[in-house]
Order: sequence, then structure tokens, then C-alpha cells
Amino acid sequence: MKGDWVEIVVDVGGTATRTYEVAATRAGRRVEIGNRRGVIEVSEVTRTGTAVRTARFMSNRVLALVEHPVSDERGGHSGDGRD
Repeated sequence: MKGDWVEIVVDVGGTATRTYEVAATRAGRRVEIGNRRGVIEVSEVTRTGTAVRTARFMSNRVLALVEHPVSDERGGHSGDGRD
């Protein structure tokens, strides 16, 4: 859903970390997360399932992966059944 976003915190060596964000920027798009063969993939996806942009990270370097769903203005229900 537009406004959903995922925050990824990655260890870049030493004591340094870097934070990346992938967001659903238009209506009808969503953010999907996949973990395949040691690589975490975060994609902004259209209604038809086409990936608009994708960020890939080595899973052993990812420190945190935080999903930020947008709640509905009508009462805080996001419509995904997890409320």
C-alpha cells in the first residue's frame, strides 16, 4: 500500500552502519521482502507483481529489517488482518 516502507540497517565494516529505506511510492504498490541464498531482497512491486526497484543485501551484513506499514486514516486498521 502507498506509504508502506521498510528500513534496512547494514553493517558496512568496523563500527559503521548504514541505513537504507525502500518505500511504496505510488497507489497500488507494495513492498515485498525475500531471503534467497544468503541475500535479502527488498522490492517495491506493482499490482501486477512487476518489481519497480529492488535493493539487495548480504544477509550476514543486515543488522535490522524494520517494516513500517501505513495504517488506514479511518480507524488505524491497515486492512492486512494483523491488527
